[in-house]
Amino acid sequence: MAKKDYYEVLGLSKSASTAEIKKGYRKMAVKYHPDKNPDDKTAEEKFKEAAEAYEILSDDNKKAKYDQYGHAAFENGQGGGAGFGGFGGGGMDMDDIFSQFGDIFGGGFGGGGRRQSRGPVRTKGSNLRIRVKLTLEEIATGVDKKVKVRRKIQAKGVKYTTCSTCNGQGQVMRVTNTMLGRMQTAATCPTCNGAGQSIKSKPNEADSQGLIVVEETVTINIPEGVTEGVQLKVTGKGNEAAGNNSISGDLLVVIEEIPHKKLKREGVNLHYDLYISFSEAVLGVPKEIETVTGKVKIKIEGGTQSGKILRLKGKGLPSIERYGTGDLMVHVNVWTPVTLDKKQKKFFESMIDDENFIPNPSTTDKSFFDKVKDMFS
Repeated sequence: MAKKDYYEVLGLSKSASTAEIKKGYRKMAVKYHPDKNPDDKTAEEKFKEAAEAYEILSDDNKKAKYDQYGHAAFENGQGGGAGFGGFGGGGMDMDDIFSQFGDIFGGGFGGGGRRQSRGPVRTKGSNLRIRVKLTLEEIATGVDKKVKVRRKIQAKGVKYTTCSTCNGQGQVMRVTNTMLGRMQTAATCPTCNGAGQSIKSKPNEADSQGLIVVEETVTINIPEGVTEGVQLKVTGKGNEAAGNNSISGDLLVVIEEIPHKKLKREGVNLHYDLYISFSEAVLGVPKEIETVTGKVKIKIEGGTQSGKILRLKGKGLPSIERYGTGDLMVHVNVWTPVTLDKKQKKFFESMIDDENFIPNPSTTDKSFFDKVKDMFS
């Protein structure tokens, strides 16, 4: 099902200011808040939908990507995309929303009040980070990479018991005397760190949290068009955490691009330096050049000048935002011989005053900067 426009979800126009975005979110969050709509699944979904919209539009970088590319900017975890993931496939739950945006309600809803009644928090394991090297050819088509990851998991035989400090609630109540009277506040249990459980028994090889280190092979689906430094996320493949109510951290994959021997990358466009001889430039010749999808033949016309740029459309790299494929720029360089034998030298000496060999750029010949300008116009 196609997602709704984030501005539409919050009842805003695309020119909405930061203050208007915050106001729009608060209005929708209060309207569909679970405390006002108990056991109403439709209201809960609208509440989550509004939080997802606010998570994107309140962040200047994410908002700029969304304004340009829409929901496609955050598909497959690309570009550091939406942290909520639509709430449907292992994304943030209601507690996550209150913990991240609880201040938006101004104390009227959520946050501490709901957490006290919901019991222990779900502890999450730490994230792992790895680097994956890719060739331009792999970037052009996308690739599945299998990597070995050392991660912590719960050891078999670990047994947990209800935390005696918080009685399984994950929180302890504290009473503080203030000038306004006695105030009661909730704080995370210092014994179980909010999990509501503590270890009763564990195998000898497990650490103090009941975890052991194992090596696993993880398959990473890398989309086409990724760039150097892009970070992808594999949900649930980080370290596990202690407790029966815990969830695993994530595996963060940082892309590293292997330099190509002949092709140079510039965004989605590629550049290739083609060297031809003086004779080839004069007479014209077919040439075979390398691209990320295989070799192609091109025709060098007779009389080609050094510095000419040939543009091969669609022979560059696909855009990670899925708005097209770049081009391959072939830079033609005429190679001038460094040493000549007597016969060759005599030939060029005889041509030095020849009218046909005297530089005479016509008014139709464009400068290098004009050529570059034409390519991107």
